[in-house]
Amino acid sequence: MTDLSSSPLPQEAMEMYAAGTEADRLIKGSNQLERVRVQELMARFLPAPPAVVCDIGGGTGPHAFWLAARGHTVHLLDAMLLHIEQALSREAVRPVASAVVGDARHLPYPNGHADAVLLFGPLYHLTEAADRAQALQEAGRVLRPGGVLLAMNVNRFASTFDGLFSDGYADPEFMAMADRDLEDGQHRAPPGKPYFTTTFFHHPEELRQEIQAAGFQVEALLGVEGIGWTLRDFDAVWADPVRREWILRVARRLETEPTLLGASAHVMAVAHRPS
Repeated sequence: MTDLSSSPLPQEAMEMYAAGTEADRLIKGSNQLERVRVQELMARFLPAPPAVVCDIGGGTGPHAFWLAARGHTVHLLDAMLLHIEQALSREAVRPVASAVVGDARHLPYPNGHADAVLLFGPLYHLTEAADRAQALQEAGRVLRPGGVLLAMNVNRFASTFDGLFSDGYADPEFMAMADRDLEDGQHRAPPGKPYFTTTFFHHPEELRQEIQAAGFQVEALLGVEGIGWTLRDFDAVWADPVRREWILRVARRLETEPTLLGASAHVMAVAHRPS
């Protein structure tokens, strides 16, 4: 998408993604934990294949292709033309059914088209509550009755933990950014600093409330990474198969513990469109 002003994403987010940062994000650092856990949860909560799955805001398609390889019919949509081009250039045993540039608030799919919808990016990239509500309404429209919604936030407390364990608090501008996250969830990186771009960080219960307000039945809120993402020597630990399994075991055991949802970098909501 060449006209950044036409995107549903904030200008800063468009500029960040235009640099190509998303293509290999889930194979680096603690994002590897995110990838494995999201795939575990999709395998657990999505309908058995074959199912029609709309991956909204799915970036370059790491989850879309993973699902397609398991027999699902997957439609990938993202706001970035670059991401769709990268997705279409990937080689896969089974390709996705479609990959298009689009807006989570105005989906190009007919009513009741999908057995499942993934919203793993739009709910934090849409910084206004009205836009998030519209994206959720659209997800509900394209879902069949009884269909599954998996939606993910960035947690309200993510910068606070990151600042503590990565020494980010050594930068006063980081501290101010993290403090604002705690106040209202509106995450704004200082100009010129390599921090995550303009987004909205949900409190876990706020995520539940927004999804319920859109007419969904929320089955569960699940911590995705648990506390393992905060390890300072994450790459070394993850490279050790035994210690990697420890990280995953803790994430699995604590995923439903309500007092620890805020410790995970992301929370996934599992919801259904009423039948």
